[in-house]
Amino acid sequence: MLADWRTAPLDPKLRATLGFLEKLTLAPADVGPADLAPLRAAGVSDEAIEDAIQVCVLFNIYDRLADSFNFYLPGPDGYAASGRSLLARGYLL
Repeated sequence: MLADWRTAPLDPKLRATLGFLEKLTLAPADVGPADLAPLRAAGVSDEAIEDAIQVCVLFNIYDRLADSFNFYLPGPDGYAASGRSLLARGYLL
């Protein structure tokens, strides 16, 4: 999943959520109510959608602040370890 979430064997809820979050990150002005339909069709609850949006927004703020203020960021190994930790703890979808 860390290499390519689009081809990884993921739960449909997670796949739909990741697609939505990618659009929210890369083209936030283009996101509208219709973008929630695939998440709901996959069985993602409104509460889980809201949680995912909040996490995404916080990570995007962190990334933009880090870029602006030249924060220290871990390398690929550090991010991989963080990803494994998040996968172990999980998010409610």
